Amino acid sequence: MTISLWRYSHLALAVSSFILLTLASVTGIILAFKPVTEKIQPYATDRAAEIPLSQTLPLLRKQYPGISSITVDANQFVTIKGTDAAGKNLLAYVDARTGKLLGQPAQPSRFFEWVTALHRSLFLHETGRFFIGVTAFLLLLITISGTMLIIQRQRGVRRFFTRIVRDGFAQYYHVTLGRVSLIPIFLLALTGTYLSLARFELIDTTFASPEVDFDKIKDEPAKQPADFAVFKNTRLSDVRSIDFPFSEDVEDYFVLKLKDRELNVNQVTGEILSEAKYPSAAIFTELSLDLHTGRTNMLWAIVLAFASGNILFFIYSGFAITIKRRSGRVKNSHSAEESEFIILVGSENGSTFRFANAIHRQLVESGRSAYVTELNNYREFPKAAHILVMTATYGLGNPPTNSTQFAARLAKYPQRRKVHCSVVGFGSHGYPDFCKFAYEAENLLAKQEWAVPLIEVHTVNDKSPEEFGHWAGTWAQHAGVPLTIPTSLIATRQDRPHALTVLEKTAVAAPGEAFLLRLRPAGAVAFTSGDLLTIYPADDHRERQYSIGKIGTDVQLSVKLHAGGLGSEYLYGLQPGDAFQARIDSNAHFHFPEKASGVLMISNGTGIAPFLGMIDALHPGSQAHLYCGFRDQASFALYENGIQKSISEGKLAAFHLARSREGEKQYVRDLLQRDEKLVAEVLGNGGVVMLCGSLSMQHNVVELLETICTNALGKSVSYYQSHGQVLMDCY
Repeated sequence: MTISLWRYSHLALAVSSFILLTLASVTGIILAFKPVTEKIQPYATDRAAEIPLSQTLPLLRKQYPGISSITVDANQFVTIKGTDAAGKNLLAYVDARTGKLLGQPAQPSRFFEWVTALHRSLFLHETGRFFIGVTAFLLLLITISGTMLIIQRQRGVRRFFTRIVRDGFAQYYHVTLGRVSLIPIFLLALTGTYLSLARFELIDTTFASPEVDFDKIKDEPAKQPADFAVFKNTRLSDVRSIDFPFSEDVEDYFVLKLKDRELNVNQVTGEILSEAKYPSAAIFTELSLDLHTGRTNMLWAIVLAFASGNILFFIYSGFAITIKRRSGRVKNSHSAEESEFIILVGSENGSTFRFANAIHRQLVESGRSAYVTELNNYREFPKAAHILVMTATYGLGNPPTNSTQFAARLAKYPQRRKVHCSVVGFGSHGYPDFCKFAYEAENLLAKQEWAVPLIEVHTVNDKSPEEFGHWAGTWAQHAGVPLTIPTSLIATRQDRPHALTVLEKTAVAAPGEAFLLRLRPAGAVAFTSGDLLTIYPADDHRERQYSIGKIGTDVQLSVKLHAGGLGSEYLYGLQPGDAFQARIDSNAHFHFPEKASGVLMISNGTGIAPFLGMIDALHPGSQAHLYCGFRDQASFALYENGIQKSISEGKLAAFHLARSREGEKQYVRDLLQRDEKLVAEVLGNGGVVMLCGSLSMQHNVVELLETICTNALGKSVSYYQSHGQVLMDCY
């Protein structure tokens, strides 16, 4: 709800103020160049902060006896006012070091005055100032809400400026430029709001000039202005204006208006006759004006122009993001009550709907009834045979805004009949909490009695069309539906670039038993244990994939022979010396970790295949533990010699075997429950747990891991899944 609150607040504020914000930003960009054009004029006194008044005042008074006042503006332009030797009015810029006349102040630019009036009041006087003040306040709220959304997206304040994963032009630059221009935009909004409050006297900036007690004015000891202590201690850069005495009468005095106070100074003795500090509100008003206009610093003025330009971009990109998010919604042609396929979508910016809609269209076009909705709309679906959860992850591994109620609704609305469930997560490896919510959704479904897993949870990195296509093809085969992914999402792969020759094959006595197949790729082929061998047994679109164990430079498969099995019967029919074309696909999410304090490899049946290759590549003294489950000793015999060899060579730290139909009749879960302290220690120390085998084994083990992680480590198993510490390749 917090994420949703900030997002909807951010959008509502932007929608309600974008017209005035656009106007204020355009005029702000123009006005930012006013101080730039002024700064480049040759009227500034260099190093004004080094010039004491005791040096410049006697100089200017000597050269211009009729001087009545001096002003120092934000550009450090020193202006003198008075009369010249001929008695004519004098108003000119001077060099405070030399007294040289530099030029005369020009008339204010009518263009900048017009733009200023539009920027401040929309030509509506006080009414316009009120609307501009409200707009500044709304911009302040927009900045705050936007900052909170970035913090959520970046998973905390400490990661505020870490790398942003590109997620479309508008989304990426909305966040990137938002971070870069956050401070200047915040200051623009804050100072604009403050200046408006001061203008309407909601902030008290009243100042009373200091009064002089004329009865106490002294006329001795007389000093020269160059010797006045107050003039020696005051720098020209601290001055706003100085009014000179009208006559030599002791009752006439200097009036110094500095940045933080006003002083009256005896023109004869240099004594400070009276002094008053400006109220803090008045000082902050001047500071706000400096920061809001950039009048004191040309570089800051340019930054403000950049920030104002970014506000215009944020208006465009914000609406582009919103339109994109809403355009992904689908129009269902079937109701939820009559649909066989239910697609539940978790999406923060709408991009996940594009993938969901592609599946939805394919199902409807093939004559199936399908319904797409948000995860928060989960309820009882009376005719559902399949539920697909397609979800992204947001912020610190959180569910997207439209998925925050899924867990509660899942518990509240159980399905009344068995339903096949599948989960696919969308995320980016640029974030540590990769697809965390997808794993959480998978684990929540696994706890439901009515939920029947169809295939294991699958993840898609950076919206990869290939990875999504791999999931879609696998899901379609298991669901028994024709599915052709649109070319806009994926280019269908049926290439078979790798030639493999059969080296060895073990025999089976009957279907239902497993066999080992050793293959040698032709030429140099880069692959490793855990990758997938893709074959096309019928030489058509139907593909079958098998997890690879790399033994030396060869591919080793462990395959269970199924009666009528398209892939297993094809492979078993191959003889030593036979060659065929296939494709070796990288399966990077299931590679043996390069750096881990310890690794637990968990398998049942033919799922042991990739682990045999991984163990073969280990060095003696490794901290790898193998847990595997088989029906009986006979089904394990196929792998026993290889595992015993690895144990004798010290490549395995420990080996644990569960037999489900003889002896103690254990499952892998029972062994892990016995060693739950070791499991917690491995995960807690940054180690990795790897699972390969059947989906039923996966769900039993993940359920146990959830209990271990929660009780021993205080975190959900999904945390370790999303951080790459629980890796799964099950079928």
